[in-house]
Amino acid sequence: MKTLIKKFFDNEVLSYLFFGVAATLVYMTTRLLIFALTGQTLFATITANVTAVLFAFITNDTIVFKQQRKGWQKRLFKFALARSGTLLLDIVLAKLLVDTYPNIIGQFVNNERNLINSIESLFSQVLIIVLNYVFSKVFIFENKKN
Repeated sequence: MKTLIKKFFDNEVLSYLFFGVAATLVYMTTRLLIFALTGQTLFATITANVTAVLFAFITNDTIVFKQQRKGWQKRLFKFALARSGTLLLDIVLAKLLVDTYPNIIGQFVNNERNLINSIESLFSQVLIIVLNYVFSKVFIFENKKN
């Protein structure tokens, strides 16, 4: 069993997907909880994004892309810069689809605001996972495993 788990996490794509799903769960849990407590779309979105980005950097740097400790600050900066771009996309999608034009999704869920927010969150996270992998693979982490 240990060998199977090790093989799984030695596969970069599978490991990235696993921790991407975990980061998405961290994001979704944080965003939905904060939204339920405050009703504030932007506050929930930003807080969830920051929490998930820190989780994602640690797992990507140490487990997925197996980087040496040396140079982690530079990688964190580039990671944060790339994730800031996807945060901006996340905010724009949330503002447009939850606050400005909720009927786009709402027409399918009786305009239930919590469902609109949940559906938009899931949609944006799928798009963001793909973009984040490309940014990580191409611009942030070294291709060789250290």
